Amino acid sequence: MPTDIQSLLGDKAESLLNFNSPKISKDRLHIPSSDSIDRVFGLSDRNNRVLRNLGWIHNSGRLGGSGYVSILPVDQGIEHSGGASFAKNPDYFDPENIVKLAVEGGCNAVASTFGVLGIVSRKYAHKIPFIVKINHNELMTYPNSFEQILFGTVKQAYDMGAAAIGATIYFGSDDSHRQIIEIAQAFALAHELGMATVLWCYLRNKAFKADKDYHVSSDLTGQANHLGVTIEADIIKQKLAENNGGYLALNKDGVTFGKFDKRMYTDLISDHPIDLCRYQVANCYMGRIGLINSGGASGENDFAEAAATAVINKRAGGMGLISGRKAFQRPMAEGVKLLNTIQDVYLDKSVTIA
Repeated sequence: MPTDIQSLLGDKAESLLNFNSPKISKDRLHIPSSDSIDRVFGLSDRNNRVLRNLGWIHNSGRLGGSGYVSILPVDQGIEHSGGASFAKNPDYFDPENIVKLAVEGGCNAVASTFGVLGIVSRKYAHKIPFIVKINHNELMTYPNSFEQILFGTVKQAYDMGAAAIGATIYFGSDDSHRQIIEIAQAFALAHELGMATVLWCYLRNKAFKADKDYHVSSDLTGQANHLGVTIEADIIKQKLAENNGGYLALNKDGVTFGKFDKRMYTDLISDHPIDLCRYQVANCYMGRIGLINSGGASGENDFAEAAATAVINKRAGGMGLISGRKAFQRPMAEGVKLLNTIQDVYLDKSVTIA
């Protein structure tokens, strides 16, 4: 274990590196490895062209061939507004710098909008796998609404030479039924054309904020993941679980929400961060579909938080990290270092599956 990773974890090092009593044992998981595509997707209904693009993603960048992935996502210019996202570093208003950061940072792929990837596609589409994000929540309605809408077509992503498409579904929202149908159809077409699929499995409902923010509860995000793999996402992106008991909190005062079994909270999940994430992995068909956790917003302790999230994801059985703001909201050299710090966790063989 390199001392710099230990030092980044600080007082969390003991808990995160030595936890070895998960509720769901690792022998039940499909653990990421160099032959993940053969073992998992080689048995699936994905066609040869999808397998080729999944292989391209898996075999690119510093983590190429390891079974793990590091992806740079930059769609915040739409999701969070350009000014709010790029004020810290205006260079990233220029799409080429986004792709350059992914290349120089050793990422497996870059995920962004039709506009960002399209404007530089002839220069970079053959150099790094593109994941074209086909829908977004735009913040120009007043008051702000939260509704994912399509910004382009699957065929456009295919013509651009994309290796994959990405999409978000706000599970739990008033608009979720439309989004599920729409993205299920888009994923089916993407697979037919030979592209892989990545789903941002997010929760969105005002009721999910009670005594805690259950948008990041293990039980609810786990179920969102389970819905995501049902529409044949090849990779699931999910926020790292921070708490649990969403079903318990929402089924009160005569309100019935979903279904749950109390053994979920005794036999399947503990309150340890790795166990909370392990339940997210379990809902991705026990890891057959790779779970990548998001890096979160940029702050004062980005390197420490990124290292901790990577350790939790890897030890839980996840497949990697997708980190944007922590990397692009700083000078490029620092962004590269941040991405490399994440990747070093997955390259470090002493950080093992719990």
